[in-house]
Amino acid sequence: MKILGIESSCDECAASVVEDGRRILSNIVLSQVDFHKPWYGVVPEIASRKHIEWIRPVVQDALAEAVVGADELDAIAVTFRPGLIGSLLVGLSFAKGLAWALGKPLVGVDHILAHLYAPHLEQDISYPYLGVLVSGGHTIIARVERSDSIEVLGTTIDDACGEAFDKVAKFYEIGFPGGVAIDKLARTGDARAFQFPKPSLHKGDARYDVSYSGLKTAVIHQSAQFWNGKSEKSLPNIAASFQKAAIDILVDRALAAARDTGLHRIVAGGGVAANSYLRERMSAEKGLEVIFPSLKLCTDNAAMVAGIGYHAFVAGRFSSFSLNAEARVPMFKRAYP
Repeated sequence: MKILGIESSCDECAASVVEDGRRILSNIVLSQVDFHKPWYGVVPEIASRKHIEWIRPVVQDALAEAVVGADELDAIAVTFRPGLIGSLLVGLSFAKGLAWALGKPLVGVDHILAHLYAPHLEQDISYPYLGVLVSGGHTIIARVERSDSIEVLGTTIDDACGEAFDKVAKFYEIGFPGGVAIDKLARTGDARAFQFPKPSLHKGDARYDVSYSGLKTAVIHQSAQFWNGKSEKSLPNIAASFQKAAIDILVDRALAAARDTGLHRIVAGGGVAANSYLRERMSAEKGLEVIFPSLKLCTDNAAMVAGIGYHAFVAGRFSSFSLNAEARVPMFKRAYP
């Protein structure tokens, strides 16, 4: 069973053909990084216009690489939430038109659930497990019972983890995307040079939540207060110290959730899942099975959309052509979606 996946939630224009939810026949991703680099962040208007230019050739390339004709597809899966509304609408509109023209079912896919499914494309992973989704727009710790539903245990109360990386990188002009630039620079720095604060949220339902606004403020405006007085006040040292604090915040919450839920398997996804310190720190934990997707499946891609779309197709969960794009996620602290 062959599913075409389309992903356009932010600044990657992607299409992929996946067979039976696992076998990737093609995975085309065009990145807009060079167009957004001058602003150290994604410009929504530029992103949506590039999607309009690229969506058709990207889909054509995905079909050609998979050696699959459009009429051989069983369904069209497409991201419809969450993300930049203009970007989402481009992919969703194209998917609707293609599905209607081919007479194929349309499957709307949630971007968050797709990221958590990405590791399943490469490994056999049993449910349930603790899912850790970390990206530029989302930071979520959840109990994952199956591919189409999760119980959110913790999330950010302000900035997402990846967003904090981008903002620190922008302030110090380290580079864009911020996560990649800081990770690279941190490898030459001393993570003990600055003892940046790691806020703790211990009360009730907030015990697995994370917060990055205070850390971001400390790194940007108050770094001198957290300097150890011995190491050099260099950019590599700032990058290494910030990265350690940001990742430790997330890992501490995830490990607490794993202990409290009794789940011994942690599955990570999202762009920040490519961070080298996160992978090193999580993989070093004893008594836990920690699973990361390959680097190419951490960032936004359409293979994860097609993969999870297959399971929706098998279960008969199709979308109508009235499906609309949604910029935001539903309310947290409950079963999701």
